[in-house]
Amino acid sequence: MNNLLDWLALSLTPGLGVRSWHKLLAVFESPQEVLETEPGRISKLVPGLRASVIAGLDRENLRAAAEKELAAAAKAGIEIIIREQPAYPELLRNIADPPILLYVKGNAALLQSSCIGVVGARAASVYGRRIAEDLSKRLCQRGLTVVSGLALGIDTAAHEGALQAGGATLAVLGCGLDVVYPRQNSSLYEEIARRGALVSEYRLGTLPEAFRFPARNRIISGLSLGVVVVEAARKSGSLITAGYALEQGREVFAIPGRIDSCKSEGTHRLLQEGAKLVHTVDDIVEEISFAAAVPQASPAGQPGGAGVALTGEEERLFACLDVYPQTIDEITRQSGMAVQKVSELLLMLELKGLVDSLPGNQYQKRCPAAV
Repeated sequence: MNNLLDWLALSLTPGLGVRSWHKLLAVFESPQEVLETEPGRISKLVPGLRASVIAGLDRENLRAAAEKELAAAAKAGIEIIIREQPAYPELLRNIADPPILLYVKGNAALLQSSCIGVVGARAASVYGRRIAEDLSKRLCQRGLTVVSGLALGIDTAAHEGALQAGGATLAVLGCGLDVVYPRQNSSLYEEIARRGALVSEYRLGTLPEAFRFPARNRIISGLSLGVVVVEAARKSGSLITAGYALEQGREVFAIPGRIDSCKSEGTHRLLQEGAKLVHTVDDIVEEISFAAAVPQASPAGQPGGAGVALTGEEERLFACLDVYPQTIDEITRQSGMAVQKVSELLLMLELKGLVDSLPGNQYQKRCPAAV
């Protein structure tokens, strides 16, 4: 317990970031030694450390703050894991700048599971959300844990897909675990806390300021064997995550999208730079050498990919559909059928779970990419 308190106490030093922490522990053997060393000696042994940080290394005050933090975490059902504990994930421990400690709410054992990051645009398209949801379901069915950032759009769809499949998911936050952000995801936050785990490196009460999210992204990739980018604009936080993944020696995967969509510019750039193109979940599983360790998916028996029986007319119309939205007029022209017949067949395909209806009298084939 004292060791945990010393680690926590040092982490609560005002202005002490991960890099400064590493500077200190490159000289001192433990947080306890740092806290018991005179400030003047620290400034001589660790040149470049800010004077304000050294002035804040007050062992008595920091330990009192750590005890208060530990009590608040326990009351909220939050576990604090330090880097020297076996519960700290080995993959994350070995990145260039691992978090000092982790706050975990939920099933901390998931930190030791085989994880895949699924990230993408906040302002995601219907296509992108469907891809992320279905792909995450398939990944969980293969025994993998889906890691994302609880943001709106692709992150939300990834977490929801994992939960719908009865699988495991980790949400890495860019704020304290007692701060629900975004507020729209409060129900999802609670569901992940019950059935998965929420993770953060930030102390309780830390607000979700913009500069914290790039740092959060290194944890998403650091926990993962590989990262899948579903949709990303030219300048996107998801590309930051992919960059971290490359630096950390992880696999990077990308989902192709429409060439006329700004939401595909980032993913297409990743593909040009050597990311692995994902068409099915097998493209991911085989690349990370898990094909022999997880059950194989059942082959798709019908055009919809789920063994659904179709009539001849339904098959003919289904072949005219795309994963991108089309108006009923476009579908009618392409199929050569009467508009009334097209409407009837679309309804049947929707009831069979093969087609989604969208606002504006548009329809799209349910995404086959994760089947």
